[in-house]
Amino acid sequence: MSTAVETAAPVSLTEGAKKEVKKLMSQQELGPEFGLRLGVEGGGCAGMNYVLGFDQKKDGDNEYDIDGIRVFMHKAHGLYLVGMEVDFQHGLNARGFVFNNPNASSTCGCGTSFSV
Repeated sequence: MSTAVETAAPVSLTEGAKKEVKKLMSQQELGPEFGLRLGVEGGGCAGMNYVLGFDQKKDGDNEYDIDGIRVFMHKAHGLYLVGMEVDFQHGLNARGFVFNNPNASSTCGCGTSFSV
């Protein structure tokens, strides 16, 4: 398994998202081998779901450093996620991570499913 860290991440995290990710990592007391996994999987009402969670690096992953946050993404998922911005909202109407994906041709009402 490669330990190389790519220089330019294909996705970005807003300040709010970075703050929330760091807070969650601290609360869960994750070791240094863990990072944030971003990806896609089949399913959802629009065809594909976003994957966002804490995980260890796996074979086939690229690793990025976004302001001190280790980010893992399978090489094949970059096609669907390049240019995407992950935000965190904590308003009265919505609370949680929001995916702003320029590659999505349509999304579902909940914002966690998309098609390309």
